[in-house]
Amino acid sequence: MEKTTSNMSAGDDSGLQQLETKKTYGFNQDLYGNQLTETAKTAADAEQHLPPLQAIKAYPMAIFWSLVVSMCVIMEGYDTNLIGNFWAYPSFVKKYGQYYSGIGYQVSAPWQAGYGNATGVGSFFGVLANGYLVSMFGYKRVLIGSLVAMTSFIFILFFAPNIQTLTAGGFLCGLPWGVFASSAPAYASEVLPLSLRVYFTSYTNMCFIIGQLISAGVLEGLVSLDSEWGYRIPYALQWIWPSFLIPILFFAPESPWHLVRKGKLEEAERTLRRLQSKKSNIDPKLTLASIVHTNKLEEELSVGTSYWDCFRGFERRRTEIACMAFVGQITSGICFAYNQTYFFSQVGLTTDQVYKLAIGGNAIALVGTFINWFAVNPYVGRRTAYLWGMASMTGILFIVGILNIWTSNPHIGMSQAVLTLVWTFIFQLTVGQLGWALPAEIGSTRLRQKTVCLARNANYLSSFLCVMEPYFLNPTQWNLKGYTGFFWGGTGLLTFIWAYFRLPETKGRPFNEIDILFAKGVSARKFATCKVDAYDMVQNAELAEHAAHHHRGHHDDKTEQVFVESVHP
Repeated sequence: MEKTTSNMSAGDDSGLQQLETKKTYGFNQDLYGNQLTETAKTAADAEQHLPPLQAIKAYPMAIFWSLVVSMCVIMEGYDTNLIGNFWAYPSFVKKYGQYYSGIGYQVSAPWQAGYGNATGVGSFFGVLANGYLVSMFGYKRVLIGSLVAMTSFIFILFFAPNIQTLTAGGFLCGLPWGVFASSAPAYASEVLPLSLRVYFTSYTNMCFIIGQLISAGVLEGLVSLDSEWGYRIPYALQWIWPSFLIPILFFAPESPWHLVRKGKLEEAERTLRRLQSKKSNIDPKLTLASIVHTNKLEEELSVGTSYWDCFRGFERRRTEIACMAFVGQITSGICFAYNQTYFFSQVGLTTDQVYKLAIGGNAIALVGTFINWFAVNPYVGRRTAYLWGMASMTGILFIVGILNIWTSNPHIGMSQAVLTLVWTFIFQLTVGQLGWALPAEIGSTRLRQKTVCLARNANYLSSFLCVMEPYFLNPTQWNLKGYTGFFWGGTGLLTFIWAYFRLPETKGRPFNEIDILFAKGVSARKFATCKVDAYDMVQNAELAEHAAHHHRGHHDDKTEQVFVESVHP
């Protein structure tokens, strides 16, 4: 394969030299139709047959920079875990809570919901802005700017005199978190080859877990500290990440896809050379041709670059799938079952047991992630893993709810806690990983960043369901304890039904094939078996003509039916 790639590169230099001289997207149609298509097809075939181990050797710097960008997300995982765990943290509730006779110190349910969701509101706007910022300035400059802003906002959390100021600080910190969370998977999908795509887009999720594990360890170590430093030290530790990430990111390469969309082909080729190993025998000109061809194909299919374009034509379906795949993380019951120390404390576990279980839960999540990488992703499709994971988690939530009938038994609380740990393992084995990976590969390449942003914002919006969680569990409110499992089991069941009918299989598909499958309107259940040729010029011309016709609004049901019958396999 490598030998073929090397041989092809010499013959295609002349065509790609023409490409390199272009500073806009005005490619010569003959070149697009013939030489570029053949060159891109050669590159795509080589990439599809590049196994993970060879890809690791061929793209060591792409892996390194993907890991560095994803490390920004550790801060969000760290701090969001602090928020959830602080409700049962003695020094924190004494500072920011109220004393209730017979219960002790508690942060009221409204302020739990307010602070807990302020970061989500901030992240929502941060993600929305990121879709525009990355399109204009690229990933590198936006990430560095966000890290600088994050450094400033941590001061508010550290010195907050009351819960109101803490909530405002949480909102402001959410702005850069939104940038980190939506940039990391998109960047990974744009610098890495096909065989490594799912691992490093979902690595963002592992960074969340790493952050959560660090915060759980910090809290367990400081839980006995009764002074203000018991909660101030955990906040102060967030300054560590920007201090070394900002200098490193100054040397990071920009995404070659972003550079191609900006017409900077020579710079894109230089970036590809930085990402690939010199010993790989993979010509960067071939990779560049594949990127240019996919971008040109999407232009022909009338794929724009604005948020509005995410809701036009067949992109609307792709946006729905990306958003719902991410929303599934919330509707699967994460607010209730994922490392829920507050739930543990309400079912009768001691403070010591609660924080030991929290560390155990994060460790289990990390194990689940590694098993997903080595035993699930290589062999099981995205759709299959998502469906089985959602079904299993839904069943566990219903069992937790049923067990609450016998809460007079002192062992029931521990049984419910253990079941939530099992839920955590299954979550990270399936939906926890795929919620990050799917949006980064479902959307078209021209709209990838905005599709990821919309999906992440859909996740944030759906997390407002978690506003009810403090009311479900708080002893001064509904005090439902394990019965809360029935509510989240119901939302999990609805998500499973959606996934069965709407979630397609994208495992092993390059971006241009995914474009064609969506353009043809192939049903979700046929994605895995449908054969397409992304380099069939006649087919692509028909699809482009239909897309242009559709965007002008000059079509009716009969025309649509004739078109589908002509191109659908």
